Amino acid sequence: MSPSARGGHIRRFLPYYKKYTGILIFDLFCALMTTVCALGFPLIVREITNRAVNDITAITLEWLLPLGALYLLFVLVEAAGVYYMQSQGHIMGAMMETDMRADLFSHLQQLSFSYYNSNKIGQIMARLTTDLFDISEFAHHGPEEITISLVKIIVSFVILMFVNAPLTLIIFALLPLMLLTTAHFNGKLRSSFRMFRHQVGEINAQTEDTLLGMRVVQSFANEEIENAKFSMGNRKFLDIKKLQYRAMAGFNSSTRLLDGLMNIVVVIAGAWFLSQGRITPGDYTSYLLYIGTLLASIRQLVNFTEMYQKGMTGLERFFSIMDEPFEIKDEPGAKELDKVRGEITFEDVTFSYQEGEGQDVLRDITLHVPAGQNVALVGPSGSGKTTLCNLIPRFYDVTSGRILLDGQDIKGLTLKSLRDNIGTVQQDVYLFSGTVYENIAYGRPGARKEQVEAAARRAGAHDFIMELPEGYDTYVGERGVRLSGGQKQRISIARVFLKDPPILLLDEATSALDNESEFLVQRSLEELTKGRTTLTIAHRLTTIQHADVIWVLTDKGLQEHGTHQQLLARNGVYSKLYQMYATNEK
Repeated sequence: MSPSARGGHIRRFLPYYKKYTGILIFDLFCALMTTVCALGFPLIVREITNRAVNDITAITLEWLLPLGALYLLFVLVEAAGVYYMQSQGHIMGAMMETDMRADLFSHLQQLSFSYYNSNKIGQIMARLTTDLFDISEFAHHGPEEITISLVKIIVSFVILMFVNAPLTLIIFALLPLMLLTTAHFNGKLRSSFRMFRHQVGEINAQTEDTLLGMRVVQSFANEEIENAKFSMGNRKFLDIKKLQYRAMAGFNSSTRLLDGLMNIVVVIAGAWFLSQGRITPGDYTSYLLYIGTLLASIRQLVNFTEMYQKGMTGLERFFSIMDEPFEIKDEPGAKELDKVRGEITFEDVTFSYQEGEGQDVLRDITLHVPAGQNVALVGPSGSGKTTLCNLIPRFYDVTSGRILLDGQDIKGLTLKSLRDNIGTVQQDVYLFSGTVYENIAYGRPGARKEQVEAAARRAGAHDFIMELPEGYDTYVGERGVRLSGGQKQRISIARVFLKDPPILLLDEATSALDNESEFLVQRSLEELTKGRTTLTIAHRLTTIQHADVIWVLTDKGLQEHGTHQQLLARNGVYSKLYQMYATNEK
C-alpha cells in the first residue's frame, strides 16, 4: 500500500473519532500529564545528586519532604492518567469498533448477490471481527503512543541540550539509522500482516464449509480428505506466521542493537565529559535517566509499529469492502410501490451475470403475466428459470430490456417497496438459528402471536409445531437442522403467509421432499397461491398441471406456452419433457 493510499485510509478513518472527541481530548491530556510526570523524576534526582556532591549537609528533612511530596503528586497524577487511558481509552476504541462493524454490516446487506457469489463468507467474517479489533487497538493506542513518545523525545532533547549539547547531538545522530532500520522492516511486516489476514479468512472459510457440510463429510467417510485440506491451509498459515515472526525478530533485534550503541555512547562519552568537568555528577545521572526515557520512548514507537501495521492492514481490508459499489440500488426519484395488482411484463429482457463478458443466461425474453394468474415455468436445467424469477425482485438487474410491474419499470421503484410485495419459497429453505416462532415472525417483524399462529395454520404447520417439545418456542438449530425437510418448508410457507404479498415466486419448492411431505406442502402452496400472481418453477411436472399458463424456457428462450392439455396436444418441447418425466416416475 502506497503512502498516499495509507494517508487516504487514515483521512477516511478520522471521522469515526468525531462522536468521541471529548474522550479523545481528555485521553490525550492524560497521556500528556503522565509524560510530564515521568520527565519530572530525573530532574528531582539531578537536584539531589548535585546537592549531595556540593554539600551533603545541605540535604535536610525539611528540604527532602517537599521533593517527596512533589514526586508523590507526580505518581498520583500518573496513576490516575493511566487508569483513564486504560479504561475510557479502550472503551472509546471498542465503541469505534462497534460503529465500524455496524457500518460494515449495513453495507454488506446492500451488496448484490453477485458479490457473495465471488467472495467467501469466512473472509468477510474475518473483516467483521479480527480486522476491526486491530483497528480499534490502533484507534485507541495510536494517538496516545504518538503523543507520549513525541513529547518525551522533544522534551528530553531540549533538556539534554541544556545539560550537554555535544553529547546530545552525538546521541541524536544515531536516530536516522534507527529510522532507516524501522522503514526497512516495516515493509516486511506490512506484507506479512496482509498475508496473515488473508489466510485467517481462508481458514475461517475452510472451517465453516467443512463444519456446515459435516453430514456429507461423515456420510462419505471423507474425514481424512477434509483433514488434508485443512492441514494444507494450516501449514500455509504457519509459514506466514514464521515470516511474520522473523520480520519482527529482525526488527526488534536491530532496534535493541541501536539501543545498546546509544547506551555505550552515553556511558563512555558522558564519563569523559564528567572527567573533564564539562558536566556535574547530577547532570550525568539525570542524563542517564533521560537517555533511558528517550530509548524507552523510541522503543515504544518501534513496538507501536506492529500495532500500526495491523491497524493499517485492517483499514485497507475494511475500506476494500466499504468501497464495493451497490450494483442494485434505488434509482434517483424512485417511487414507493403501493396498491399492487401483480401484473408482470418482461420486454425484450436479456441478462448475463458478467455484463459484456459472460454468455447470456436469458436473451430477448418477452412475456406477460396478468394480475392474479398462476404461471408455471418449466424447462431443462440451466435454461434460466431461477434467474428469470430473481430478476423480478431485482436480486440482479437486467442487462437490456425492462421488467414492468403494474405498468411501472421496476427500476423506478424503491427496492424495499418492491421486495415487500414479493414472497419467495425456495427449494433450499433457510431457517435462522432461533425458535419456530421467530422464524415465522420474520415474515412480518412485530406481528402479534395470533397472526403468527394463523399463518402457521394456513400453511398446515400448526399441528406439527404444537407436537414439538416447546411448541412455537422450540429451537430449530442452525439452518433448521432439528426439523425435517417438509417441516422446514411449511415454516417457510407460513413465513410468506404472514408477509401476505400479492406476488409469489415458488422455486422448485417441493422437489427435494418425499411423497408424503410433498403432498402436505403442495396443499399448503395451493392455499398460499389463491388470489396472488404466482410464478412457479417446477421439475415435477405433475405439480403444475393446473397452472393457468405454462411457459417452456430453454437455452433458445421461451419456446412455447399454453395450458397443460394444449401443450401436450402440440407435441412440442413440453410434451417431450412430460413423457420423459412420466417414464422416469414409472
